[in-house]
Amino acid sequence: MKDAEIVIEKVKSRAAPVLRRVQQTPSRWRWIIGGALVLLIGWGIHAHNKNAAAHAKKKGGPTVPIAVAPAHPGDMPVYLDGLGSVTAYYNVTVRSRVDGQLMSMPVREGQFVHAGDLLAEIDPRPFQAMLDQAAGQLAKDQATLDNARVDLERYKGLIAQAAIPQQQLDTQAATVGQLVGTVKSDQAAVESAKLNVTYSHIASPINGRVGLRLVDPGNMVHATDANGLIVIAQLQPITVVFTLPEDSIPRVMQKWHAGTALSVEAWNRDKTLKLASGHLATVDNQIDPNTGTLKLKAVFDNEENTLFPNQFVNARLLLETRKNQVIIPSVAIQRGSQGTFVYVVTSSSGAPTAELRTVKVGLIEGNDASLDSGVQAGDSVVIDGADKLQPGSLVAPTTQPTVQKSSSTAPSSSSPADSGRGSMVFPPVTAGNDNKRK
Repeated sequence: MKDAEIVIEKVKSRAAPVLRRVQQTPSRWRWIIGGALVLLIGWGIHAHNKNAAAHAKKKGGPTVPIAVAPAHPGDMPVYLDGLGSVTAYYNVTVRSRVDGQLMSMPVREGQFVHAGDLLAEIDPRPFQAMLDQAAGQLAKDQATLDNARVDLERYKGLIAQAAIPQQQLDTQAATVGQLVGTVKSDQAAVESAKLNVTYSHIASPINGRVGLRLVDPGNMVHATDANGLIVIAQLQPITVVFTLPEDSIPRVMQKWHAGTALSVEAWNRDKTLKLASGHLATVDNQIDPNTGTLKLKAVFDNEENTLFPNQFVNARLLLETRKNQVIIPSVAIQRGSQGTFVYVVTSSSGAPTAELRTVKVGLIEGNDASLDSGVQAGDSVVIDGADKLQPGSLVAPTTQPTVQKSSSTAPSSSSPADSGRGSMVFPPVTAGNDNKRK
């Protein structure tokens, strides 16, 4: 407004002699000359605004509002991503080892059991009867053996007196030997009968969680049944089997043979929630030729029971952590004809301006990116409004707070084809930047 008033005052001072002459002219001419003066004043204001805009453009254009974030030093983890499936540490299908009627199953479906807990009971009465019968036969044959041994000792005394023939003594010794074998066979029958009685009470072989019941009480079960009675899965600890591309295997095996404990994280299907943390337990001995991947197994404590057998997870193996990296938000990275670059806000000329710097991207992990060159810690990089900038543009920066990434922050998503590279991904391409800078 002040510039417009100055222009108006200059026009009035120059038009003052004309106005005095107008006052001396007839009224009709006064209207014509007055309209001309109004047009002259409007043209002067327009010309002034045009010159001011050209001058401002020459100095760097209008001020562009942007959002910035500081580059800061930090550690950048290197992850290898793979698709995995949860498997029980131990998985046992409990079957009956004897034939009989299923009397009861004291455990509830889904119950946690310990090794030795009673799971099912088969009718033990037939096996108890067989045990009693075997014990009776053993007692009978043992008595016969004892009597034969007494006769053998008697015959030894009589043979010394030549009271009996030698053949009778030899026959008695053979009889004792036969009875010894019979007693041993009876003892084995007793042990077998005891074992069948024990098998009629089925105990849990491991600690784990009981699945759904496969057979109801009252049914006849057999040792040859294929499905079994119930399935027990050990969930604490639990394992995850996942795959990595063969190109990533040399780096993993180098750490593995060096004795480095490699941690593994399990994330849900869409990588929005970390389910559990564990460690790499073992590596398979061959690469699948059909997929070009190698299987790895990780073990998790699973104390909160967040992992279940056959559950799909995204496995993330922490290969290493790079120290003292320059880290910026990944959204600040742009790409154009000059390569990968970022805009840095500088105040070397007094007013804040945007400076284009080409950078070399090291890693991108989640919302963060590490740079190998181009930006120093403490520089303010543009994270919003970069599409409106040109080198040297005047800017009005607003600093965005740095968000500290927690352990449950969702990692950067990657396709299965990129999972072998882990966090080694290319910088993002900002659409339209090339055309706007041309």
